Amino acid sequence: MERGLIQVYTGDGKGKTTASIGLGIRAVGRGFKVYMVQFLKGTDTGELHTLKNIENFKVFRFQSTEKFFWNLNEEEKKILAEDMKKAYEFVVDVLQNKKCDILILDEIMAAIHSKVYTVEDVLKLIDMKPKEMELVLTGRSAPQEIMERADLVTEMKAIKHPFEKGIPARYGIEY
Repeated sequence: MERGLIQVYTGDGKGKTTASIGLGIRAVGRGFKVYMVQFLKGTDTGELHTLKNIENFKVFRFQSTEKFFWNLNEEEKKILAEDMKKAYEFVVDVLQNKKCDILILDEIMAAIHSKVYTVEDVLKLIDMKPKEMELVLTGRSAPQEIMERADLVTEMKAIKHPFEKGIPARYGIEY
């Protein structure tokens, strides 16, 4: 890859993770190596079962609990903070050692909003991006500072969602 860009998928609509996975699968089809680091995601999702079988598309998770952040008690939040410290160190290593062609930081915005990382922490990662690596950041409510640094920003906008009708997340569709 000649020059990697910075992409942001944000907004309150569905499809941020799905879009980043689609980009990754396309890239693998062209011979690129893709790493996806998922933040604050500990539950089993359908895409993991497929991605584990795709050579050159690796998914990394560091969260040791399946609970959502807002359901954690103080002790569990301390454990999560340690997990997220390891995740950050892993990302720094990937960037510094150019371990992949495309790096997806899935739900990194959620990590900012949950105060696991600061905007400055994420901007430091952006600054470390090798020139030739593509960097994709996902999550709701991307901070303005991050969107300004991006080359591409896509906002997924919710117009209508089945949850509004009381339809919960569906196996194989939403997870």
